[in-house]
Amino acid sequence: MIHKITTLAIVLFFGSYAIAQEVEFTEYDLDNGLHVILHQDNTAPVVATSVMYHVGGKDREEGRTGFAHFFEHLLFEGTENIPKGKWFEIVSSNGGSNNANTTNDRTYYYEIFPSNNLELGLWMESERMMHPIIKQEGVDTQNEVVKEERRMRYDNSPYGNLLQSVSSNLFEKHPYKDPNVGYMKDLDAATLDEFKDYFEKYYVPNNAVLVVAGDIEISKTKKMIQDYFGPIPSGEEIERNLPEEEPITDQINATATDPNIQIPATVLAYRTPEFTDKDSYVLNMISTYLSDGNSSKLYKKLVDDQKQALQVAAFNLEQEDYGMYLIFALPLGDTSLETLNQEMEEEIAKLRNDLISERNFQKLQNKAENDYVNSNSSVAGIANSLARNYLLYGNTDLINEEIEIYRSITREDIQRVANEYLKPTQRVVLEYLPESSNVE
Repeated sequence: MIHKITTLAIVLFFGSYAIAQEVEFTEYDLDNGLHVILHQDNTAPVVATSVMYHVGGKDREEGRTGFAHFFEHLLFEGTENIPKGKWFEIVSSNGGSNNANTTNDRTYYYEIFPSNNLELGLWMESERMMHPIIKQEGVDTQNEVVKEERRMRYDNSPYGNLLQSVSSNLFEKHPYKDPNVGYMKDLDAATLDEFKDYFEKYYVPNNAVLVVAGDIEISKTKKMIQDYFGPIPSGEEIERNLPEEEPITDQINATATDPNIQIPATVLAYRTPEFTDKDSYVLNMISTYLSDGNSSKLYKKLVDDQKQALQVAAFNLEQEDYGMYLIFALPLGDTSLETLNQEMEEEIAKLRNDLISERNFQKLQNKAENDYVNSNSSVAGIANSLARNYLLYGNTDLINEEIEIYRSITREDIQRVANEYLKPTQRVVLEYLPESSNVE
């Protein structure tokens, strides 16, 4: 089936925008359940090959956290036909680049090559899926790599464990309560057979989407995909029965400490709907309104005008089952965390009680248009969008339709969503303090 994707050539300028081109994509399934999406763009001799697996930090058993993030590393170890430690060397020596990342909901691997190396990218990703080497030596090696990453990015980094401190208070039952990177004691305790079983369950064609975007010929690419991915056997159907959370009806006050900071932080955090819900898009707009840029409400008020904060930020952490909406601030001078909380709540209350101005609303629409254009301005960005939209949102055409969701949002929607999700009784208030601090 061939779909037409409408993209914007230029961001709205003085309140207007223009549609520049239509981009075709083709999608279909292999017999083993692998979903394939092809996007042809012959304007530059570049091709992106990517595979997104529907497995993330939330896919774990109690006492066995962090497996998906661990496999993000482990599946670069080598395969039956790619020697140990040679993956990155093969990519770079053929003019390419590659990377991977894991969230609570999915894992994404990709290579970007000159288009004459398309077949190499397909072969490498098929090797990762079909012939990985999962042995104790590789597990031990990557265990040390993950531990070092955790030390650098979380345990020894200023404010590195702030998000985990928030999520552990926002969620009581759902796996989102635990860090995506997992707990090191869980990885240390896991057996080789447990790692192998995890791979066989989740890293299968019917739990993945393959996207090839860029300078390709559709018929030749289909033939290569069939040759490399067709023989891979499908896995068992995956069933997820994750626990649901009870609504938060009274403010939760929490405290955490960090030995790596000298300035405390305060966070107002709210549990919000899944990213497929239109209200999640509205929350993105609210984030822009509150803290995107020097003219945003919270930044101008707390940083520029009142000089009460060194930094302030509001952001919507979108996820598949529940979102998290966070407002974060660092105090300036003798400003107390309670004062910051009161000032931030004052701005949220305005959203609940009044419609924002037409001028501010138009700025939000302009920003949404701009972000939409930028997210699909390269073959790598388009590949990511196509994979995500199919695998997590269940609608590949969202790459075209998502901007219409933002355009359909009204000022009344912003007020309604603020009232529904951003109330004081529905939040966690976290004081994130220097270790041994008595800061109020």
